[in-house]
Amino acid sequence: MPLPIEIVLFIFLLTTAVVIARLEDLFAAAMLTGIFSLLSAGLFTIMDAVDVAITEAAVGAGVATVFILCTLSLTAKREYQQPTRILPFIVVGITGAALIYGTLDMPAYGDPDAVPHGHLSAKFIEIEEKAFLSQDKHAAEPAQHGSREKAVGLPNIVTSILASYRGYDTFGEAAVIFTATIGVMLLLRTRRREKKVSPHDRDQMETTS
Repeated sequence: MPLPIEIVLFIFLLTTAVVIARLEDLFAAAMLTGIFSLLSAGLFTIMDAVDVAITEAAVGAGVATVFILCTLSLTAKREYQQPTRILPFIVVGITGAALIYGTLDMPAYGDPDAVPHGHLSAKFIEIEEKAFLSQDKHAAEPAQHGSREKAVGLPNIVTSILASYRGYDTFGEAAVIFTATIGVMLLLRTRRREKKVSPHDRDQMETTS
Protein backbone atom coordinates (compact mmCIF):
# COMPACT_ATOMS: atom_id res chain seq x y z
CA MET A 1 0.00 0.00 0.00
CA PRO A 2 1.45 3.42 -0.89
CA LEU A 3 2.66 5.63 1.92
CA PRO A 4 0.84 8.93 2.60
CA ILE A 5 3.91 10.90 1.50
CA GLU A 6 3.91 9.01 -1.81
CA ILE A 7 0.26 9.89 -2.41
CA VAL A 8 0.98 13.55 -1.63
CA LEU A 9 3.92 13.60 -4.05
CA PHE A 10 1.81 11.98 -6.77
CA ILE A 11 -0.86 14.65 -6.28
CA PHE A 12 1.79 17.39 -6.49
CA LEU A 13 3.24 15.81 -9.64
CA LEU A 14 -0.15 15.59 -11.30
CA THR A 15 -1.05 19.16 -10.33
CA THR A 16 2.29 20.50 -11.58
CA ALA A 17 1.93 18.66 -14.89
CA VAL A 18 -1.57 20.07 -15.46
CA VAL A 19 -0.42 23.60 -14.63
CA ILE A 20 2.56 23.30 -17.00
CA ALA A 21 0.26 22.17 -19.81
CA ARG A 22 -2.11 25.09 -19.22
CA LEU A 23 0.45 27.87 -18.76
CA GLU A 24 1.13 30.36 -21.51
CA ASP A 25 4.10 31.97 -19.74
CA LEU A 26 7.08 29.92 -20.94
CA PHE A 27 9.40 31.12 -18.15
CA ALA A 28 6.95 29.99 -15.46
CA ALA A 29 6.52 26.68 -17.30
CA ALA A 30 10.30 26.19 -17.31
CA MET A 31 10.49 26.83 -13.57
CA LEU A 32 7.64 24.41 -12.90
CA THR A 33 9.43 21.81 -15.02
CA GLY A 34 12.37 22.00 -12.62
CA ILE A 35 9.98 21.67 -9.67
CA PHE A 36 8.43 18.62 -11.34
CA SER A 37 11.88 17.02 -11.57
CA LEU A 38 12.58 17.77 -7.90
CA LEU A 39 9.27 16.17 -6.89
CA SER A 40 10.17 13.13 -8.99
CA ALA A 41 13.56 12.96 -7.26
CA GLY A 42 11.82 13.03 -3.88
CA LEU A 43 9.53 10.20 -4.95
CA PHE A 44 12.51 8.14 -6.13
CA THR A 45 14.21 8.73 -2.77
CA ILE A 46 11.20 7.40 -0.90
CA MET A 47 11.25 4.33 -3.15
CA ASP A 48 14.90 3.72 -2.08
CA ALA A 49 16.23 4.55 -5.56
CA VAL A 50 18.70 7.16 -4.33
CA ASP A 51 20.97 6.90 -7.36
CA VAL A 52 18.05 7.56 -9.70
CA ALA A 53 16.94 10.47 -7.49
CA ILE A 54 20.38 12.08 -7.66
CA THR A 55 20.43 11.71 -11.45
CA GLU A 56 16.94 13.18 -11.77
CA ALA A 57 17.79 16.13 -9.53
CA ALA A 58 21.05 16.85 -11.33
CA VAL A 59 19.90 16.33 -14.92
CA GLY A 60 16.16 17.01 -14.78
CA ALA A 61 16.04 19.88 -12.29
CA GLY A 62 19.52 21.26 -12.97
CA VAL A 63 20.91 20.77 -16.46
CA ALA A 64 17.58 20.47 -18.31
CA THR A 65 16.18 23.60 -16.64
CA VAL A 66 19.27 25.59 -17.62
CA PHE A 67 18.92 24.36 -21.21
CA ILE A 68 15.26 25.37 -21.31
CA LEU A 69 16.05 28.85 -19.95
CA CYS A 70 18.84 29.28 -22.51
CA THR A 71 16.43 28.27 -25.26
CA LEU A 72 13.87 30.78 -23.99
CA SER A 73 16.40 33.55 -24.59
CA LEU A 74 16.09 32.75 -28.31
CA THR A 75 12.30 32.64 -28.41
CA ALA A 76 9.26 34.57 -27.20
CA LYS A 77 8.31 34.67 -23.54
CA ARG A 78 4.74 33.53 -24.12
CA GLU A 79 3.27 30.63 -26.02
CA TYR A 80 1.90 31.33 -29.47
CA GLN A 81 -1.85 30.82 -29.49
CA GLN A 82 -3.02 28.08 -31.82
CA PRO A 83 -6.49 26.70 -32.48
CA THR A 84 -7.43 23.75 -30.31
CA ARG A 85 -7.12 20.41 -32.07
CA ILE A 86 -8.88 17.26 -30.92
CA LEU A 87 -6.62 14.70 -32.61
CA PRO A 88 -3.56 15.25 -30.32
CA PHE A 89 -5.76 14.81 -27.24
CA ILE A 90 -7.14 11.56 -28.64
CA VAL A 91 -3.65 10.23 -29.42
CA VAL A 92 -2.34 11.17 -25.97
CA GLY A 93 -5.39 9.63 -24.28
CA ILE A 94 -5.06 6.34 -26.16
CA THR A 95 -1.30 6.18 -25.49
CA GLY A 96 -1.78 6.90 -21.79
CA ALA A 97 -4.52 4.29 -21.48
CA ALA A 98 -2.28 1.70 -23.19
CA LEU A 99 0.60 2.48 -20.81
CA ILE A 100 -1.65 2.21 -17.76
CA TYR A 101 -3.04 -1.08 -19.05
CA GLY A 102 0.51 -2.37 -19.49
CA THR A 103 1.33 -1.69 -15.85
CA LEU A 104 -1.39 -4.12 -14.73
CA ASP A 105 0.93 -7.05 -15.53
CA MET A 106 3.82 -5.60 -13.55
CA PRO A 107 4.62 -7.09 -10.12
CA ALA A 108 3.72 -5.08 -7.04
CA TYR A 109 6.28 -2.57 -5.80
CA GLY A 110 8.74 -4.31 -3.46
CA ASP A 111 7.43 -7.79 -4.23
CA PRO A 112 10.22 -10.21 -3.18
CA ASP A 113 8.88 -12.86 -5.57
CA ALA A 114 9.31 -10.65 -8.65
CA VAL A 115 11.55 -12.09 -11.36
CA PRO A 116 14.35 -9.48 -11.04
CA HIS A 117 14.48 -9.91 -7.26
CA GLY A 118 14.50 -13.69 -7.43
CA HIS A 119 17.19 -14.09 -10.07
CA LEU A 120 19.14 -11.04 -11.27
CA SER A 121 19.36 -9.04 -8.03
CA ALA A 122 20.48 -11.97 -5.92
CA LYS A 123 23.12 -12.96 -8.48
CA PHE A 124 24.52 -9.43 -8.78
CA ILE A 125 24.64 -8.95 -5.01
CA GLU A 126 26.41 -12.28 -4.57
CA ILE A 127 29.03 -11.44 -7.19
CA GLU A 128 29.69 -7.96 -5.78
CA GLU A 129 29.89 -9.25 -2.23
CA LYS A 130 32.49 -11.85 -3.22
CA ALA A 131 34.52 -9.25 -5.08
CA PHE A 132 34.43 -6.81 -2.16
CA LEU A 133 35.28 -9.37 0.50
CA SER A 134 38.15 -10.80 -1.49
CA GLN A 135 39.40 -7.30 -2.48
CA ASP A 136 40.44 -8.84 -5.75
CA LYS A 137 38.71 -7.71 -8.92
CA HIS A 138 39.82 -10.80 -10.83
CA ALA A 139 38.42 -13.16 -8.22
CA ALA A 140 34.82 -12.16 -8.91
CA GLU A 141 32.68 -14.24 -11.22
CA PRO A 142 31.72 -12.87 -14.64
CA ALA A 143 28.50 -10.90 -14.88
CA GLN A 144 27.14 -13.33 -17.46
CA HIS A 145 28.11 -16.79 -18.55
CA GLY A 146 30.87 -16.49 -21.09
CA SER A 147 31.28 -12.75 -20.47
CA ARG A 148 34.66 -11.17 -19.83
CA GLU A 149 33.25 -8.48 -17.54
CA LYS A 150 34.36 -8.61 -13.91
CA ALA A 151 32.79 -7.08 -10.82
CA VAL A 152 34.63 -4.07 -9.42
CA GLY A 153 33.92 -4.83 -5.76
CA LEU A 154 33.13 -1.33 -4.44
CA PRO A 155 31.73 -0.93 -0.89
CA ASN A 156 28.46 0.65 -2.09
CA ILE A 157 26.34 -2.01 -3.77
CA VAL A 158 24.49 0.46 -6.03
CA THR A 159 27.69 2.12 -7.23
CA SER A 160 29.31 -1.27 -7.68
CA ILE A 161 26.49 -2.60 -9.85
CA LEU A 162 26.40 0.60 -11.91
CA ALA A 163 30.16 0.42 -12.49
CA SER A 164 30.13 -3.30 -13.28
CA TYR A 165 27.03 -3.71 -15.44
CA ARG A 166 25.67 -0.27 -16.39
CA GLY A 167 28.75 1.32 -17.92
CA TYR A 168 27.55 1.53 -21.54
CA ASP A 169 24.14 3.06 -20.89
CA THR A 170 25.63 5.48 -18.33
CA PHE A 171 28.15 6.55 -20.97
CA GLY A 172 25.28 6.99 -23.44
CA GLU A 173 23.42 9.25 -21.00
CA ALA A 174 26.54 11.37 -20.54
CA ALA A 175 26.91 11.59 -24.33
CA VAL A 176 23.31 12.82 -24.68
CA ILE A 177 23.87 15.55 -22.06
CA PHE A 178 27.13 16.57 -23.73
CA THR A 179 25.42 16.77 -27.15
CA ALA A 180 22.62 18.90 -25.71
CA THR A 181 25.17 21.21 -24.11
CA ILE A 182 26.99 21.69 -27.41
CA GLY A 183 23.69 22.38 -29.18
CA VAL A 184 22.65 25.06 -26.69
CA MET A 185 26.08 26.69 -26.87
CA LEU A 186 25.91 26.84 -30.68
CA LEU A 187 22.43 28.36 -30.56
CA LEU A 188 23.51 31.03 -28.08
CA ARG A 189 26.62 31.77 -30.10
CA THR A 190 24.55 32.30 -33.25
CA ARG A 191 22.22 34.59 -31.32
CA ARG A 192 25.12 36.72 -30.09
CA ARG A 193 26.43 37.10 -33.63
CA GLU A 194 23.03 38.28 -34.84
CA LYS A 195 22.89 40.89 -32.07
CA LYS A 196 26.31 42.28 -33.03
CA VAL A 197 25.11 43.09 -36.54
CA SER A 198 23.58 46.59 -36.62
CA PRO A 199 20.21 47.20 -38.32
CA HIS A 200 21.93 49.35 -40.99
CA ASP A 201 24.39 46.56 -41.85
CA ARG A 202 21.55 44.03 -41.88
CA ASP A 203 19.59 46.15 -44.37
CA GLN A 204 22.66 46.44 -46.60
CA MET A 205 23.18 42.68 -46.47
CA GLU A 206 19.54 42.05 -47.43
CA THR A 207 19.76 44.58 -50.26
CA THR A 208 22.94 42.99 -51.59
CA SER A 209 21.48 39.51 -51.46
